[in-house]
Amino acid sequence: MWTIDFWEDTGERAVKTAVQALLALLAVGTTVLDLDWGNAAAVVGTAALVSVLTSLVSSGIGDHDSPSLLPARGRQRGE
Repeated sequence: MWTIDFWEDTGERAVKTAVQALLALLAVGTTVLDLDWGNAAAVVGTAALVSVLTSLVSSGIGDHDSPSLLPARGRQRGE
């Protein structure tokens, strides 16, 4: 959890999750003009925060240098 690789992976996951949450909000029958952007920002921010917290918890279960629950496979991280 104390490596640059961990935080890069965690950040990437959080951004992907935030974008997915925003796309989900847009896909449920609203348009960009009708979207309540305050509520959307709250949902997107919460999704990103949960992603980061999940990565932190996962580092104690799987590979300690990765936000994944899975163990490292055959190669060293950072190579």
